[in-house]
This record gives sequence, structure tokens and C-alpha cells, in this order.
Amino acid sequence: MGRTVQMFSIGDRKRRIRRAGTLLAILSAMVLSGCVSATLDMDDRGSRPIPQLLLAEMRKQNMKPSDPILVRIFKKESELEVWKRRKGGEYALLKTYPMCRWSGKLGPKTKQGDRQAPEGFYNVGYGRLNPQSKYYLSFDIGYPNRLERALGHTGSALMVHGACSSAGCYAISDEHVAEVYALAREALKGGQRSFQVQAFPFRMTPENMAAYHGDPNFDFWLDLKRGYDEFEVTRKPPTVTFCDARYRFGEIATGSAPDNPKAACPAFEQPDMRVAARTDADLAKMKSLVEDGYSATYAYQDGGMHINYRKLLATRGPEYLARMTSSKAVPVSRPRAALEDPYKPKR
Repeated sequence: MGRTVQMFSIGDRKRRIRRAGTLLAILSAMVLSGCVSATLDMDDRGSRPIPQLLLAEMRKQNMKPSDPILVRIFKKESELEVWKRRKGGEYALLKTYPMCRWSGKLGPKTKQGDRQAPEGFYNVGYGRLNPQSKYYLSFDIGYPNRLERALGHTGSALMVHGACSSAGCYAISDEHVAEVYALAREALKGGQRSFQVQAFPFRMTPENMAAYHGDPNFDFWLDLKRGYDEFEVTRKPPTVTFCDARYRFGEIATGSAPDNPKAACPAFEQPDMRVAARTDADLAKMKSLVEDGYSATYAYQDGGMHINYRKLLATRGPEYLARMTSSKAVPVSRPRAALEDPYKPKR
């Protein structure tokens, strides 16, 4: 009997050698960077493509997968937004994701173990993506930033990840984190050095600002609102500076940002008048609401959960929600606390 011989062209051999070399380089880089688990549990989680529906929405909005992104997080509303830059340079909202779980309460994170999910402005580069997360996929938002370190705030590995469990992180389910991860990966591969993450206690409306005007964190939130307003008006990521132990936004007119975030601020250029007008109008409306008695006290449970997930938790139970949001059925963290809306005003 004759032998069956598989024939390859010289070109086929070269292509196979190149692919093998590329795979070896990727494996080596991941091992050195700590991205691979001890068991080298390789799968395609981190390389799955952007879903076709999202690609269609990008084409509709004149975007490419490689265009830069920006992420906004809102605790009270339990929502995460992904914005993407259009051809003209301005950013447009691509998709809003419901958050399944975040822990702590409204306000910044200050120390390791306080269960607080961070608030502030952060930058995420390629090295912060984790394709081997125990919560399916994740990325580290970069807490503590330079300002937080200067203020003595502690903590590490504060993530956006899958599942419905949180101890200081933002959990958005495996399905949703796969989409956000793919969007981030393609933007960073496309040339964006890092993308901005803006984490807020709530949407910075006059009504929300009035409701929380008596909170000890209110002055901190006023600083965040200025960055919020700049993006709302210009649709471009604000330039962030740390000085005077606070956030400042806008371009520096003379000098440069101090190395020490507690040092005095340099002179800034005149802010965009549209942004200043937006902030002034919102604060005037907030003041009017407060004078009319608009305020509320809220029952604090532990973090929050989007109303869609809260309804599922109430009707189907924590086991069902865990299976729906995690490929490994990671338990829902503190499910009894999540059943109640912690931001429903007390009567």
C-alpha cells in the first residue's frame, strides 16, 4: 500500500513558522508580565472579537474599532458607559451597560479593605488589561492615582470585571465585560496609549447635587463635576491636573503641573466659556432646589445594583443571577443587601 503524503508549499511553511514565532513571542511576553496563570490556562477570552451588532453601531456613528474610547461609571445609577471618538474628533456614546454589583457607598475610596469602589479620574493602558481574570475578564482602573497616593489613600487591584460580586470593584457580568474588554483592547492596539475612566457617585445633575449637598464629600464632588461638565459640553476627555490636593481641569497657561499633587496650582488658561456657563447654571439651579427644601436621606445597604438585575434577584434568586452573569457561577455578593434600593428616599 502506498503512503499518503501531506504536501506543503514553501510559502505554507514560511507562514506556519511566522505564526509559531508570533505565538511564542506572545506567550513569552504574557509570562513575563504576569498575565498567565500558573497553569498556563490559555483560552481565547482576551482575543474574542467585538460583536457584530456593536460593529454595525460603530459604522452607523462613523467610528472604527481602532478609534479611542472613554469610560464613564455612575454608582447611584449603576451604569457604565463606553464612549468612542468619531472621525471629527468628538466622542459619542456607543453603549451603556447595567452594573450588576458595586460595593461600599457613595464617596471616594481611601483605604485598603473599606469595600469602597473608587471615584475619580483614571487612565488605563494595555498593561492594565487582565485576560486571565478569575472574574472572566477585567481591567484595573488605576486606583490609587497620583493624587490619591499623595493623600495617603491605599488599595490595589480595583477592577471593572465580570460576574456579580464586588469588594471594591465594578462588576458588569461576563457577557458585558467581554464587550468592554474587546473595545478597550482594539482601541489600545489601534494607538491609544491609555483611555480615561471617569468614576462618579451619580450623574452630576442639579437634582442629584442638591439631594447630596449635605454630604461630607460634597466639595470633592464639586471638583469632579467640573471635569464632568467639561466632557458633557466639549465631548472630549478633559485634561486632568493634580494640584492643591485636588483635581483641576483644563490647560495650564504658564509653567507645568507640580510633581507633588499637594503643591500650589499653576496658572490655568481661561476655561471654555460654554463649560463655565454650564457649571454656573447647574449650581444656581442646585442652590434654588436646596432653598426650596429639596434634599433626601437614603437608607444605606451596601453598594448598588442596576434595577434590571435587582428585579431578577428578587424574582429568580441569587443562584439564577449568579449563573446568568458568570460562566463560573460566581455567587452574588451580599445578595440580601442588593435586594433593596439603597438610594430610595426614606419616608
